[in-house]
Amino acid sequence: MAAAGPSVFLLMVNGQVESAQFPEYDDLYCKYCFVYGQDWAPTAGLEEGISQITCKSQDVRRALVWNFPIDITFKSTNPYGWPQIVLSVYGPDVFGNDVIRGYGVAHVPLSPGRHKRTIPMFVPESTSKLQKFTSWFMGRRPEYTDPKVVAQGEGREVTRVRSQGFVTLLFNVVTKDMRKLGYDTGPPDTHGILGPSPPQGLPG
Repeated sequence: MAAAGPSVFLLMVNGQVESAQFPEYDDLYCKYCFVYGQDWAPTAGLEEGISQITCKSQDVRRALVWNFPIDITFKSTNPYGWPQIVLSVYGPDVFGNDVIRGYGVAHVPLSPGRHKRTIPMFVPESTSKLQKFTSWFMGRRPEYTDPKVVAQGEGREVTRVRSQGFVTLLFNVVTKDMRKLGYDTGPPDTHGILGPSPPQGLPG
């Protein structure tokens, strides 16, 4: 009797939140979390993490370097809802309060191999001058109550945002049994700056 084929495939991701460019800010730290579809389940590693605080390098790049590790394994029965990583960067304002300095999101690369991604970050904006002044005076910037909303798209079109900074991620991606289940992951892609977010199913 022939052995049954695999019923699930595995996606193994490790790498690091490498560095960031925020010309206006210093002494920043980064949080990450993963967002994924209903058919996905983490089997090992960490779904979220928070880095150390770092200050700008003294060289010409003036980069904020974290080299903060990412390591997680997922299992799934289909690729819909492919995992995304959501980044939130925080730092002190003039009053010493921790405030949001940027949100960003990227799909985990679809093809196996080593990938480098530079993710554009943004912050929500107050809708009026009075709200802007009040949030500055009270030391409270607009921020999302749940950063995972950044990956969902619903309602984001009615949020005013402003671009602010970039974060660079390194991914090492390994898949197991995807081809046996009939999914072709295509040739590896090694680097690139992300464009607009692809739709909720598969990454573009």
